[in-house]
Amino acid sequence: MKRITSFSIAMTLLCGSISAWAADYKVQTRYSVAGQDGWDYISVDSEARRIYVSHGVRVNVLNADTGAQVGTIEDTPGVHGIAIAGKLKHGFTSNGKEDKVTMFDTGILSVIKKIDVGKGPDGIYFNGETQRIFTNNHKSHDITAIDATTGNVVGTVNVGGDGEGAASGKNGLVYVALEDKNEIAVFDAKTLEVKQHFPLESIKAPTGLALDAKNNRIFVGGHNKTMAVLDATTGKQITTLPTGGGTDAAGFDAKDGLIFFSNGEGILTVIQQKGPDEYVGLDPVTTQAGAKTMAFDKKTGKIFLPTATVNVTPAADPSQKPKKTIVDGTFCVLVVGK
Repeated sequence: MKRITSFSIAMTLLCGSISAWAADYKVQTRYSVAGQDGWDYISVDSEARRIYVSHGVRVNVLNADTGAQVGTIEDTPGVHGIAIAGKLKHGFTSNGKEDKVTMFDTGILSVIKKIDVGKGPDGIYFNGETQRIFTNNHKSHDITAIDATTGNVVGTVNVGGDGEGAASGKNGLVYVALEDKNEIAVFDAKTLEVKQHFPLESIKAPTGLALDAKNNRIFVGGHNKTMAVLDATTGKQITTLPTGGGTDAAGFDAKDGLIFFSNGEGILTVIQQKGPDEYVGLDPVTTQAGAKTMAFDKKTGKIFLPTATVNVTPAADPSQKPKKTIVDGTFCVLVVGK
C-alpha cells in the first residue's frame, strides 16, 4: 500500500485545484459573422475593445465585448492578418493575393493607402519600440519593415524563410518562427539585421509563437503536436509538451502564467508556467474544428478564435484536393473564458 503523507495530500489537493481551474475555461459565447469566405488570423485591440477578423477579401471589425459589428475594411484580397498601432490609430492588413498591405484609420476604418511589400505577405505584427510594422512574406522568403506612422517601407529583413508566429522581446529583438526551416529567426527591429537562427530539434513546421519577455522564454508550437520552451538568449530547448493537431497560433497570459496554443482539430492547449524552467499541461479546452488561430485579450484574459462549419467534398480525381465549402451562417468568433 502506498504511504499517504501530508506532502502527498497537499500535492493531491494542489493538482486537483489546478485541474479544476483549467477546466473553468470554456466557450462562453459565439460572435456570428456574415459571409462564406475563408479566414486566417484574428487580432484584438484590448484598449479600444475591438476584434479584427480576416475574412477572405475583407476584415470584419467587431466589438470585443458584445460581438456587435463595428464595420469592415474592404478590398483586402487574400487577407491573412491584421496589426494595430494603437496610439497612432493606424491599422495594417497583409493582403496575400496582391502583395500589398492596406493601411487604415482605426477610428473610422477608412483606407489611408496601400503599400507594396514582398511577395505573399502572411503574418503581420507591430513592434512598439521602433513603431514599425513587419510582414512575413512567404513567396519572397523575407520580411518587409514599414514605418507605422507614415506607411513608408523602411527596409527588408532577409530571414531566408517563411515566417509565421512572431513576438517582440528585449533589446529591440523580434523572434519569428520559420515554418519551412524548422527554426526561429531573431532580428533587430531597428537595424533589420538577423542576429541568430535557433534550430528547433523537436518542432516540425513551427507556426504558433509567444514570448515571456520577463523570464526570457520563447513558446513555439508546430504541426507535429508538440510545443517547446526555449531560452530566448541562447535558443537552448528547456522542455517540450504535447499540443493538439493543426496548431497555428499561440498566446501568453503574463498575469496568470498561462500559455495557449490554438489547434485546428478543435482544442485549445493550456499550459501552466510554474517557473521559468517548469511547465505543466492543464486540461485542454474543447473549441471547434477549424479554430486554428487565436488572439489573447490581455485586458479580460479571454481568447478569441475564428472558425466555421466546413463541408468537404472529395474530388473526382484522387490526385486533386477535395473541395471545401463553408456552410452559410456558421462563420463565427468563439469567445473562451472562465
